[in-house]
Amino acid sequence: MFQKTIQEGVCLRLLEERHAAEVFAVVDRERAYLREWLPWVDGTTKVDDTLTFIQSALQQYAANEGFSAGIWRGDQLIGVIGTHKIDWLYRKVEIGYWLASNFQGRGIVTAACRAVIDHAFAQWKLNRVEIHCASGNAKSCAIPKRLGFQFEGTQREAQLVNGRYLDIQVYAMLARDWK
Repeated sequence: MFQKTIQEGVCLRLLEERHAAEVFAVVDRERAYLREWLPWVDGTTKVDDTLTFIQSALQQYAANEGFSAGIWRGDQLIGVIGTHKIDWLYRKVEIGYWLASNFQGRGIVTAACRAVIDHAFAQWKLNRVEIHCASGNAKSCAIPKRLGFQFEGTQREAQLVNGRYLDIQVYAMLARDWK
């Protein structure tokens, strides 16, 4: 299935049902960190929740509506990157990602995003890729900036996470501007 090397020893591989326990284990280990920024973490309480997510992601992939891939360092899952459902009418998609805290600061998510953006523009022939980040999540917001995305604005209190509303920063890249 889908696989792409993004750095020496690090690759993206399509998530499969057999990965559910491993994905859940990383989410569970990183729960305190991830739940600060991601609304789905508190609803992921057992391996079956992760299995349901992966099954949905595989249906999305089979329908050519996007994908979710594990970020693997060798045989170790260290994060996930994927797309929301592709909007074929307007030829755009949003990317989402998370990475285990002990692997941050190494350019891994930037490289993963670059691979997904390349795929979106070259394979799917989309016109626009968006990245949405919580305003207070400086590490996440640095990624679209590093990739040359245009900051388009702030959606005030656009996401409810862990009982609090977060402002969301919207960044976008157009196919014609991607290098």
